[in-house]
Amino acid sequence: MSFIDNPLGAAPGQPGDRSAFRFETVTRLDDAPDGLGREGRRYGRTGIIHTPHGDIHTPTFIPVATQAAMKAVLPEQMRQLGAQVLLSNAFHLFERPGEDVLDAAGGLARFMNWDGPTYTDSGGFQVLSLGAGFKKTLAMDVTGMKSDDVIAEGKERLAFVDEDGVTFKSPLNGSEHRFSAEISMGIQHKIGADVMFSFDELTTLMNTRSYQEESVERTFRWARRCVAEHERLTQARTGKPYQALFGVVQGANYEDLRRRAARQIASLDFDGVGIGGAIEKRLLGQTCAWICDEMPESRPRHVLGIAGVDDIFAGVENGGDTFDCVSPARCGRNGAVFTRDGRWNIKRAQFKTDFRPIEEDCDCYTCRHYSRAYIDHLLRAREFNGFTLATIHNEHFFVRLLDEIRASIDGGYFDEYKRETLARFYAHGSRG
Repeated sequence: MSFIDNPLGAAPGQPGDRSAFRFETVTRLDDAPDGLGREGRRYGRTGIIHTPHGDIHTPTFIPVATQAAMKAVLPEQMRQLGAQVLLSNAFHLFERPGEDVLDAAGGLARFMNWDGPTYTDSGGFQVLSLGAGFKKTLAMDVTGMKSDDVIAEGKERLAFVDEDGVTFKSPLNGSEHRFSAEISMGIQHKIGADVMFSFDELTTLMNTRSYQEESVERTFRWARRCVAEHERLTQARTGKPYQALFGVVQGANYEDLRRRAARQIASLDFDGVGIGGAIEKRLLGQTCAWICDEMPESRPRHVLGIAGVDDIFAGVENGGDTFDCVSPARCGRNGAVFTRDGRWNIKRAQFKTDFRPIEEDCDCYTCRHYSRAYIDHLLRAREFNGFTLATIHNEHFFVRLLDEIRASIDGGYFDEYKRETLARFYAHGSRG
């Protein structure tokens, strides 16, 4: 059955059936003496997220199709490499082609011919990327830096936060746009993804403690407004499949703020939780555990913007069910490829006449058909085929990694698999 044409829980003249979205746990990790949760809890698990457009077996990696497209890769190819679900960006789709176009097309999945579940983020990330100008928040070097006016070098502030919402200057043409909790919900409902996120303020690690406290409370107030508007739109937009709403937990590196934010989000009628915000790499697992301590286990947990191999393991072990990041595709287009033996640049001179696949034991389309030398040539020549082949391999790497982690939890050998995988990947000090 095609879920594009027949999503579950949609009936003419009726609001979307909420029962079409639910989460079930399959296998839990055993607690351990070094578990980061309360009393040694390890929140890692396998499960199934049931959505109107199909099931998602977790933990899993979600590739990012920012503008309803993976750059240089077709949706059919994403399905072939093993992806279960794709995530798009509400702000960028609002800018073009516009949420009304997606609504008229029958929603995001139908618009891009993706026969599977979809997520959209809320636009909250653009509060940071267009405000402070930082493209990523993990592993920030914040030594000696604390400022609420911080901005990345060479960047202009394009997002301005107030109590009601955020005013953006478009990075496309400089036009001014306004996002609030209600506007974000309206846009995301029209985009029509199976999972959407409440509108939040994403801070940097350089913001002061007092500002982080204000931001957490503001994000909670926005979250309450998002829930109310989501409920109104669900009832008003009849004949559509139910869209799940996840609340986002902020709080930077502060345990008390993360726990407070988690309790706040848990108190509202959300379908799941997004673990977001600025997180130092060393605290990723601990931050996930703090949040999971305070959240009901019945709700799926999405870790926003994570794609380091060690970060994936830390996130899974401490409760992450789904993960997204643009890094695999962006790295691939620039020549960086991920393998079991580390991350390296395929555009090195040594690969010019290397006719082996990127990875000998990889079964992705790229490795089954093309050589390192050919991909090196394509990327140097800036041929789009090079972007396609490198992206297919990198996305498959992370999809396969999460598939194998899922199998290791179900099979009872997660700890052994984690040790062996990380030892091999980082044996030569490679980044990941």
